[in-house]
Amino acid sequence: MKAVYFDAFSGVSGDMILGSLLDVGVEIDSLREDLARLPVRGYHLHATRRTKAGMSGTKFDVHLGEAREHAHAAEEEGHHHEPQNSPDSQPGAPEGHTHAHAGRSHPSIPDPGHADCGPHHGHAEVRDFRSIADMVSGSSLPGPVRDRALGVFRRIAEAEGKIHGCPPESVHFHEVGAVDSIVDVVGGCLALEALGRPRVFAAPLIEGTGWIRCAHGRFPVPAPATLEILAARGLTLRQCEEPHEMVTPTGAAFLAEFAEAFGPMPAMRLERVGYGLGTRDMRTRPNVLRAVLGELESEPGGPVTSLDWEVDQVGCLETNLDDANPEVLGHFLDRALAAGALDVFYGPVQMKKNRPGVVLTVLCPAAECDRFSELILRETTAFGVRRGVLERRKLRREFLSVDTPVGRIKVKVGRLDGRIVQVAPEYESCRAVAAERGVPLKAVYTAAVQAVPAFSGDSR
Repeated sequence: MKAVYFDAFSGVSGDMILGSLLDVGVEIDSLREDLARLPVRGYHLHATRRTKAGMSGTKFDVHLGEAREHAHAAEEEGHHHEPQNSPDSQPGAPEGHTHAHAGRSHPSIPDPGHADCGPHHGHAEVRDFRSIADMVSGSSLPGPVRDRALGVFRRIAEAEGKIHGCPPESVHFHEVGAVDSIVDVVGGCLALEALGRPRVFAAPLIEGTGWIRCAHGRFPVPAPATLEILAARGLTLRQCEEPHEMVTPTGAAFLAEFAEAFGPMPAMRLERVGYGLGTRDMRTRPNVLRAVLGELESEPGGPVTSLDWEVDQVGCLETNLDDANPEVLGHFLDRALAAGALDVFYGPVQMKKNRPGVVLTVLCPAAECDRFSELILRETTAFGVRRGVLERRKLRREFLSVDTPVGRIKVKVGRLDGRIVQVAPEYESCRAVAAERGVPLKAVYTAAVQAVPAFSGDSR
C-alpha cells in the first residue's frame, strides 16, 4: 500500500504541499490540464527547481493576471522568478504581515476580521463557500478529488465562521485569495490522485511565534483560523523559536483532511523524497516541507495486504434511546444526512427495565465526531453518546453508463485488483428508463447488471 509522509518540521502551507508533491514526481503539465476543468481563469502555474538553505527542491507559485507574462519573460532570460507579491503576503512574514488579502502564505480565506459574513460592499469580486462548493461539485474532476477538496474548504470555512460568528456558507473568499486557495487545494488533491491515492501521514505540526496584523489589529501566532482548524481535529501544535508564522490555514486544513495520523514516519520501503520550498530565510531550519513516498511495510493490526482497496477511517457514534418519538428520529436522520453524515440508521433493542428502544448509529468523517455528537444531543432525547473510530476497507468505485436493450443506464461499479466485483445500478437512472419505456423497474435493474462486464477483468 502506497503512503506519503509529510515531514512538516518547518511549517506547512498549500504551495509547499504542492511543491513537495511535484518534487516526488507529479507532472506539472498534467496538473495544469486537470485544473483547467474548473471555471477559474486568470492565473498561471509556475514550478521551478531552486535551493533554500542549501536544500534543493521545487518552488510552486500561482501567478495572477499579468504575472503570467512576467513569469515567461523571467524563464526566457534564465532567471529564477520570484512571485511579485508584497512583503505582507510572503510565507512567515514578520510582525508587519497582514491578512488583509490572502497571499501565498495564506491562500485560504483571509484571516481574522477580514472573512466577511454578510453582503460585500467593496469593489473586489468575492466568492463565498457555497459558490466554491457548487463550482467544485459541478466540475468534471474525479469524484474523490471533488469530495476531498470540498472537505478542505469546509474546514477553513467552518473555522472562519466560528471566529466571526457566522455560518460557514456565508464566509467570503476574496478574489485573489480565492484563486490561490482553489488552485492550492484542488491541485493538492489532484496531485495525490496522480500518485494513486496513497495513504497520508504527517509529522506533528510546528509553528513559529510572533504577531500577524489583521484588519482589526494584531494577533499572536498561530493565526486564529489555524488554531480552530487544528482544534476541530484535536491535533497537537508545538511552537518553536522562529519569529514567523509557519503553519497556514490552508496547510493545516489540507493535512487535517488527509492525514490519518500525526507522529513519527510509519515503517515503509522508501521510494522517493521531495522538498517543497517556502520563501522565508529562517534562522534555525530551512523553510521547506519534506514529502516521503513509499510502500507501507505494516499497519496497526498486522501486515499490509496487497489488495488495492481503499482505506480510511470513520467515526462511529451510538446512543440507546427508549423514549424517542419516531417522528423526531425521522427528522434527525434527515438533518444528519444533510449535514454530511456518511450513514444514519437505528434498530430495535431491549433496554433496562424491559423497555423496548432503539440504537441510533451515525457514521461520519473521523474529524467530525464532535459536531455530530452535538447534533445527537441537541436533536434527540440522548443524554450521552458512545464514540469510536473505525478503519474501513472500500472498493475502488467509479460510475459507468452502459447500453442495454431498454436504454442507456448509469451504474456504480466497485473494483478489487482491477476486477469488477460489485455492480449497483443507479436508482434515478433506472426509474427514468422504466417510466419512459413502460417496463418494470426490476427488469431495468437486471438489464443494467447484465450489461456490465462484471468479473471479466476488463479495466475500461
